[in-house]
Amino acid sequence: MNTFGRILTAMVTPFHDDFSVNYDAAANLAKYLIANGSDGLVVAGSTGESATLSNEEKLRLFATVLEAVGDKATVIAGTGSNDTMASIKLTQAAEKLGVHGAMLVGPYYNKPPQEGFYQHFKAIADTTNLPLIIYNVPGRTSSNILPGTIARLSEIKNIVAVKEASGNLEQVAEIVRTTPNDFMVYSGDDSLTLPILAVGGVGIISVAAHIVGNRMQDMISAFKDNDLAKAQAIQSELLPFFRMMFITTNPIPVKTAVNLIGQKAGCFRLPLIPPTSTELDQIKSCLTKMNLI
Repeated sequence: MNTFGRILTAMVTPFHDDFSVNYDAAANLAKYLIANGSDGLVVAGSTGESATLSNEEKLRLFATVLEAVGDKATVIAGTGSNDTMASIKLTQAAEKLGVHGAMLVGPYYNKPPQEGFYQHFKAIADTTNLPLIIYNVPGRTSSNILPGTIARLSEIKNIVAVKEASGNLEQVAEIVRTTPNDFMVYSGDDSLTLPILAVGGVGIISVAAHIVGNRMQDMISAFKDNDLAKAQAIQSELLPFFRMMFITTNPIPVKTAVNLIGQKAGCFRLPLIPPTSTELDQIKSCLTKMNLI
């Protein structure tokens, strides 16, 4: 495997007004994203409100997205949790559906030591043939998977990538330095996509690509073509939008933006709530300035 793709969009989960999952809208959104800059999709990740989805809902989402775009794009199942045995069972069930890989978030709340991280991910990897992406997001998990631990995990055959959302560019560079050449390092922060490419990353697992996926592809293509001036210009163009997507808790801004551009994303499950009127005005203003609505 060379890559899952340059841009994997961490897809929002559409809901009906009664808070049930809108599977038809999920299929349509998946098709829209693949037609507009995404090489693949991460389904039921944190942007997909995974914390409030049941395993049954997740599995049906995986199957729905696979049916919609699985022959055209990479479909990655969000199967990680802070319960190793539960993660094993969900990963195995997702594998049976035919997903192309699974993403495993660092265990939250437990705050394991580094050896605990290693044993957690190794235990899951030992029970599946799926290629696995480790997801390091200290801002949500309250613990950081250190480069040395990622380097050890990269020696396991089917642990093939990391989504790095620590915000620490030196840490990302150290992971690139200490892992095999074919180990994939993805940015977990839209605004750091270009810097992470510069230190050896392969792409982005993105929130913003719901809205600006084509432009992000332009930026990555310019970088790969050694047109750094163009890549930097697009980064500067998109930076205000990247910031706007995090004016409040993700996925509140992006799900709102998806609705505003005419795609059906629906409402939020508690404890997430709609944006405030001020936040909504800011999101609308940003989309208007970029000629997106």
